Amino acid sequence: MNSRIKKIINKLRSKAAVTIILLSSVVFSCTDVVDVAVPTEASRLVIEASLDWEKGTSGNDQTIKLSLTTPFFDTALDPVVGASVSVENVTNGEVYVFEDQQDGRYTISDFEPIINNVYNLEIIYNDETYIAQETLIPVPEINRIEQSRIGGSDEEELDLTIYFDDPENETNFYYATFLEGDDLFPLRVVVSDEFTNGNEVSIFYEENEADAEDEILPGDMVDINLYGISELYYDFLHILIEQSDNVGDPFATIPTRLRGNFINLQNPDNYAFGFFRVTEVVNQVYTFVEQEN
Repeated sequence: MNSRIKKIINKLRSKAAVTIILLSSVVFSCTDVVDVAVPTEASRLVIEASLDWEKGTSGNDQTIKLSLTTPFFDTALDPVVGASVSVENVTNGEVYVFEDQQDGRYTISDFEPIINNVYNLEIIYNDETYIAQETLIPVPEINRIEQSRIGGSDEEELDLTIYFDDPENETNFYYATFLEGDDLFPLRVVVSDEFTNGNEVSIFYEENEADAEDEILPGDMVDINLYGISELYYDFLHILIEQSDNVGDPFATIPTRLRGNFINLQNPDNYAFGFFRVTEVVNQVYTFVEQEN
């Protein structure tokens, strides 16, 4: 073998070796741990304060939950204990003090809900006072619930519509939730009577999932709640639902940080997450039945 051929062979061997090294680098680099930089900030107070008076009950038993925000990858809640929680009926001066259950829950068993009365919530935590105000909004009865296989996105699947009467000469806002079967989260709908004032209002529900396993079948049950809500809460929920529906949509508007109605009297920049609502609610559970074609 002459020297020229030897040089060519050596060059080919060198290139082959480099190629193997590069391929090895690619393969082994796939196992590298990627550290994702997630922005962090100081914990904020999270307030779950929904004082809901279900029709047909006394409404005396109420619970408010307090927790702190946690880092993105943490799954455990960080309950708040040792806070002072009270609600004042501004209309008649009654004050209701909630008892600390030492697990993030603050409860009371003698709350008195009164339609159209104004309520103030006060929470004192870490020497800072958070306040919010809402009016107890009434809600009409559900007149009827009708199921069908028409009107929805798939005319072969069951859906339903609830109907109720909107009072005349009033501006009203409604919030409805539908929780079917083993679903983890309800479908949420907010409605204004801007174009239906004084008329019968309808709210339509169908299963949103495309998976055939989630199809509504005869015998399935859906838990329905209809709330009367304030305009401020309507606006809050409208944005919340819109941002939730846009999750995963690359063309959706970038979500903004959604703030509720709480005010920190000492440090306004250290606001709390959540919303204080006081509502009347009507609950019904509907069971789908077999329909004749």
